[in-house]
Amino acid sequence: MLTSVQKEILQTLINLYQSSKGKSIKGEDIAEVMSRNPGTIRNQMQSLRSLSLVKGVPGPRGGYKPTIEAYHALNISVSDNDSTVPIYINGERLDDISVAKIEFTSIPQPTECEAAIKVLGSIKDLHLGDEIRIGPTPVNNLGVLGTIVGRDDMDNILLVDTTTIRSIPKLTVGDIASRSVISFTVDCSIKDAAKKLSENKIDGAPVIKDDKVVGVFTLTDLVNAIANDEEESTVGDLMSTNVVIVNENLKIANAIEVMLKKSISRLIIADNNQVLLGIVTRTDLIDSITNLKQFPIITN
Repeated sequence: MLTSVQKEILQTLINLYQSSKGKSIKGEDIAEVMSRNPGTIRNQMQSLRSLSLVKGVPGPRGGYKPTIEAYHALNISVSDNDSTVPIYINGERLDDISVAKIEFTSIPQPTECEAAIKVLGSIKDLHLGDEIRIGPTPVNNLGVLGTIVGRDDMDNILLVDTTTIRSIPKLTVGDIASRSVISFTVDCSIKDAAKKLSENKIDGAPVIKDDKVVGVFTLTDLVNAIANDEEESTVGDLMSTNVVIVNENLKIANAIEVMLKKSISRLIIADNNQVLLGIVTRTDLIDSITNLKQFPIITN
């Protein structure tokens, strides 16, 4: 049974080891973080080594490294993958910490859903009241949003009052795409384009030339054409050629990221020869998440 001091030393070692990306950690660095005497750390390290929780690394760049047993002793999951689960505080990502485990402590009470977040890395600069965003996790794209309401420095756990829990399905854009796509030809007149947008109640569509996607024409392009007295122009003259075209195997989670980064509301799906296969809108992506019976968005 580890003492509270040994657990704190071990947790600090793992935190520093995590942020150093696998370099050995000197006892003096542990002592500085814990505000303890280096001699105390060295004495405790002997005990931890005898328990096979710590291994010593000789040499001028030596120090200590945690063993797999150390992670198990502190109930931290160990994976062969190098994937990390990001943490954002007040909108900014923290580079030196990651999530090791998420446990929901009160799911039966939807208005009081709390999550205990086991963290790899120091949590001492995280404060009660901070807005926190966790994820997505690498396997099931789970994300948690909420507010920090508790902090256990000994076990490196944050208690979060959740506002949103979400999981993005493991589908591709090809799975949810509209295959019957309204499109324009490059020689389509502005008047015909306006009629097609109005009749189909859409705000944009891809432009096709020789069976390939060459651009996109939107309601904004139409309004600009009228404002600039360019009604005699064609769709090909006024279309945007800065088109985001994706492969149908793109995961939904990645599609959402692309839309956010590009500030666009639709993705054109085409093959390697730019032949149109379908289209996915922001609404399609939202529906694919919120319509999941197994894991809908949950909000307090």
